[in-house]
Amino acid sequence: MSYLITGGAGFLGSHLCDRLINAGQEVLCVDNFFTGSRRNVEHLIGHRSFELMRHDVCFPLYVEVDRIYNFACPASPVHYQHDPVQTTKTSVHGAINMLGLAKRVNGRILQASTSEVYGDPEVHPQPESYWGRVNPIGIRSCYDEGKRCAETLFFDYWRQHAVEIKVIRIFNTYGPRMHPNDGRVVTNFIVQALKGEPITLYGDGSQTRSFCYVDDMIDGMISMMDSPVELIGPVNLGNPTEITMLELADKVLALTDSKSRIVFQQLPEDDPKQRMPDISLAKKMLDWSPSVCLDDGLRETISYFRALLRW
Repeated sequence: MSYLITGGAGFLGSHLCDRLINAGQEVLCVDNFFTGSRRNVEHLIGHRSFELMRHDVCFPLYVEVDRIYNFACPASPVHYQHDPVQTTKTSVHGAINMLGLAKRVNGRILQASTSEVYGDPEVHPQPESYWGRVNPIGIRSCYDEGKRCAETLFFDYWRQHAVEIKVIRIFNTYGPRMHPNDGRVVTNFIVQALKGEPITLYGDGSQTRSFCYVDDMIDGMISMMDSPVELIGPVNLGNPTEITMLELADKVLALTDSKSRIVFQQLPEDDPKQRMPDISLAKKMLDWSPSVCLDDGLRETISYFRALLRW
């Protein structure tokens, strides 16, 4: 079977490329390299079943594939706030173009949506039935609302054109190949700890997140893509184990044996106070739940950054 992965040279996309190639599938990896990196997929270049194409999903793409994973969009606040207009275009125009392609080739398409559609939630943990609490005009809106609009488009193409869709909502995911300067909390803490720099903690450190290791996330994505046509989603994918940011900082310091000190800064605008998925639907419909514990996943991620930074 032939697969198109948009954003395929990014963190999640490149791991999915690996998994599909190892399973004997044909993969067309498309990326404009705004946040993705050729380094993430260079080990696949030359493989008879892998093709890399530089392309921006804001423009139509005319290829022949069976299935599409739509990952294209900067996912960290540092990157998506750098060019918020382009971020919204990538989510919305990209969805329109990829859905149009799926309609033309009569293929199945999976949208990598996000827990950010829940905003700063009033319901905890967040089930798929929760509509969210999102600021439509804040500095994070380009990403939050762009992804929400993309979900709308997916469901309208399903209702109006009978396109086979799958929608997942990805909660915080981490692991090797994350961008060292993406501004995400796991990356920040590890890089700062390895360099001996102060660990930057926003607010009082009591805000919570839950972190899913990349291998578990890829398992969930593939299970969703391969699920019966009747299961369209949205389906939450993430780790339901909650941890405060202060606890995470302490873990990273211990695992890196770093002498860095923790410094506190003002909480950014619209930063959610808590975020944790209700994965009851994924457990029931996909028989999926994460298996990698946070300490083991952090060790793998720290090892990657040690090599990357030569530290």
